[in-house]
Amino acid sequence: MIDLVGKIVEVETGDMTYTGRLIEIGEDDVYLESESGWIVIPVDRIAFIREL
Repeated sequence: MIDLVGKIVEVETGDMTYTGRLIEIGEDDVYLESESGWIVIPVDRIAFIREL
Protein backbone atom coordinates (compact mmCIF):
# COMPACT_ATOMS: atom_id res chain seq x y z
CA MET A 1 0.00 0.00 0.00
CA ILE A 2 2.84 2.42 0.74
CA ASP A 3 3.80 2.33 -2.95
CA LEU A 4 0.46 4.02 -3.74
CA VAL A 5 1.24 7.17 -1.72
CA GLY A 6 1.27 10.17 -4.05
CA LYS A 7 -0.72 8.40 -6.76
CA ILE A 8 -4.34 8.82 -7.85
CA VAL A 9 -6.33 6.00 -6.26
CA GLU A 10 -9.85 4.70 -5.83
CA VAL A 11 -10.90 3.77 -2.28
CA GLU A 12 -13.97 1.55 -1.80
CA THR A 13 -15.74 1.46 1.57
CA GLY A 14 -18.65 -0.80 0.70
CA ASP A 15 -21.18 2.02 0.50
CA MET A 16 -19.07 4.69 -1.20
CA THR A 17 -16.18 5.04 -3.65
CA TYR A 18 -13.69 7.88 -3.24
CA THR A 19 -11.15 9.06 -5.81
CA GLY A 20 -8.16 11.26 -5.11
CA ARG A 21 -4.42 11.49 -4.52
CA LEU A 22 -3.36 9.22 -1.65
CA ILE A 23 -1.52 11.42 0.82
CA GLU A 24 -1.08 9.22 3.89
CA ILE A 25 -1.99 5.83 5.29
CA GLY A 26 -2.11 6.05 9.07
CA GLU A 27 -2.95 3.50 11.74
CA ASP A 28 -6.55 4.71 12.01
CA ASP A 29 -7.24 6.79 8.88
CA VAL A 30 -6.41 7.12 5.19
CA TYR A 31 -6.01 10.66 3.80
CA LEU A 32 -6.92 11.60 0.24
CA GLU A 33 -6.69 14.94 -1.52
CA SER A 34 -9.55 15.30 -4.00
CA GLU A 35 -10.74 18.11 -6.26
CA SER A 36 -13.30 19.09 -3.61
CA GLY A 37 -10.86 19.01 -0.67
CA TRP A 38 -9.48 16.60 1.89
CA ILE A 39 -11.10 13.22 2.55
CA VAL A 40 -10.36 11.24 5.72
CA ILE A 41 -11.52 7.62 5.70
CA PRO A 42 -11.30 5.31 8.73
CA VAL A 43 -9.13 2.27 7.93
CA ASP A 44 -11.68 -0.16 9.38
CA ARG A 45 -14.25 0.91 6.73
CA ILE A 46 -11.99 0.37 3.69
CA ALA A 47 -12.70 -2.65 1.46
CA PHE A 48 -9.85 -1.92 -0.98
CA ILE A 49 -7.51 0.72 -2.39
CA ARG A 50 -6.34 0.52 -5.99
CA GLU A 51 -4.45 2.77 -8.37
CA LEU A 52 -6.44 4.32 -11.21
